[in-house]
Amino acid sequence: MQKPHVIAYFADDPTRVYQLLQWIPVLERLDDTHPVGILTRDPQTRAIVEERTSLPVLLAPGFADLAATYDELDAKVVVYCNNSMLNFNSLLDGRMLHVHINHGESDKQSMISNNAKAYDRVFVAGEAAVQRHRAALMELDEHRLVRVGRPQLDLRPAPLLPASERRTVLYAPTWEGDAGYNDYTSVDVFGVDIARSILAVPDVRLVYKPHPKVTTSLTPAIREAHQAILELVERAAERDPEAGHAAIWQGDILAVFPGCDAMVTDVSSVGLDWLYLQTDKPILITDRHHDAERLRQEVPVSRCADVIDTEDLPGLTELLTDRLAHDEHRIARAAMRHHYFDDNGVGDSTVRFVEAITELVDLRDRLRGELASADDGTVGAA
Repeated sequence: MQKPHVIAYFADDPTRVYQLLQWIPVLERLDDTHPVGILTRDPQTRAIVEERTSLPVLLAPGFADLAATYDELDAKVVVYCNNSMLNFNSLLDGRMLHVHINHGESDKQSMISNNAKAYDRVFVAGEAAVQRHRAALMELDEHRLVRVGRPQLDLRPAPLLPASERRTVLYAPTWEGDAGYNDYTSVDVFGVDIARSILAVPDVRLVYKPHPKVTTSLTPAIREAHQAILELVERAAERDPEAGHAAIWQGDILAVFPGCDAMVTDVSSVGLDWLYLQTDKPILITDRHHDAERLRQEVPVSRCADVIDTEDLPGLTELLTDRLAHDEHRIARAAMRHHYFDDNGVGDSTVRFVEAITELVDLRDRLRGELASADDGTVGAA
């Protein structure tokens, strides 16, 4: 095995491995320029990742294992797709440059963390992310923020939905988060009503694609509502087999987008992915907190979308029907896309990502060379 220049570090168990899996095709492209290895801390996670890539997947369960692996590899850059507490085991190593790349672009509060200050660089999508960090973090060196776009959106996975003459509405809710402040899901509060309202739209196909963690949630209200939505979809499909109503649990949601005409979602990365890839199609965003002004301030994409809370549910079928015929927010979405993703077109983000990693690989070698020169007394010698 060629020693990697870049390590993708992932410390968590399989319940969060989706965060890494979405990066694998991008890392495989990076591997064409800089050898990439994936380092895991959990054996089950390693097994899952090995099934999804030909990149070398290493295992270092203990801290001593991690230190020995880093000694052997002598890599140059480490990238992190989340803020796992175990990231700090890796951040102790000062011989590499450390880069946070996150696993999506969204307006969730979890997207901003004081942990950003621990990394040498934080890759962000565009201006919206810069403003988000600036507003939330004190004493942040903005030099650390590098705008690369969203490389995953350059990928074109094979479509998961068969073609249909019906208008297809995608309901793609997020999960409940790991704390109340980060709970944006609509599943438990009005997910069933949303599914019913979509099914009532004339000549419609409903596709339900929840966040992976909705399907494994231990929260009773989420589990019960999720099951109720599945039953609604199943009954609707039995009544009208030609409609094509479907619940999709597995697979890349980006592969669902091409067959859809509108989407109902929550505050999450999915809404921004839709904004980037499906700019010319309507999006509706839920507000479980019933705070329209807060949503407008903290979630800019809501300004070019229809917002749904409990009061709006009775009119959702009519609203969706109208939006499928008269898309009033199309021009506003185009401007908002620029706010989140700069001027990136499809393909540009991957180029920016590889270029940014290359700059850091070169910087690391330069800095290590300067340190070595300083150690042997050659720097500044007469």
